[in-house]
Amino acid sequence: MVRITISGHPGSGTSTLVAAICEARGWSSLNGGDIFRQEAKNRNLSLGEFGKICADDQSVDRSLDDILKTRMSDSAGPEVMESRLCGWWAHILELDCIRLWLDVSESVRASRVVSREGVSLDLALSNNRKRSQVDLARFQEMYGLNPEDTTPYTHVIDASGLTREEVLEAALKILEELE
Repeated sequence: MVRITISGHPGSGTSTLVAAICEARGWSSLNGGDIFRQEAKNRNLSLGEFGKICADDQSVDRSLDDILKTRMSDSAGPEVMESRLCGWWAHILELDCIRLWLDVSESVRASRVVSREGVSLDLALSNNRKRSQVDLARFQEMYGLNPEDTTPYTHVIDASGLTREEVLEAALKILEELE
């Protein structure tokens, strides 16, 4: 069963943190994005094509979220779950786990996009803002949730000025305190 959920804005370092926790603890993980990518592959669609289907048919997104919720509750499931809403799902399902939000400033996230994709800082900031607006509208319409509301999270790490190692150290300290 899930022991920790990790959520944050795109570009906040959640995937990096998940990989580091799994390596440090010998745990397994599941990324909500992996479920999305696998379903696109199952349908022989590109990510863009599958994304369009999800945008046009909320039942597809809901079915993917149901897979995530089922895996979270499975005693044989992974110890670490990562997605934009996995903290919300763990809260709603009343799962006894750490629900971690990784907070990173807008400028740091945009700088990471610039480094990763080679776009201008202005374009990265604009794209990040648009994605946040689209996600907010989608999740509010589908579930009445604001993915940026940290209410369901048991812990928030402000990682804006931290190295990868410092973020991992903070997360492992949270895990150790609650064990």
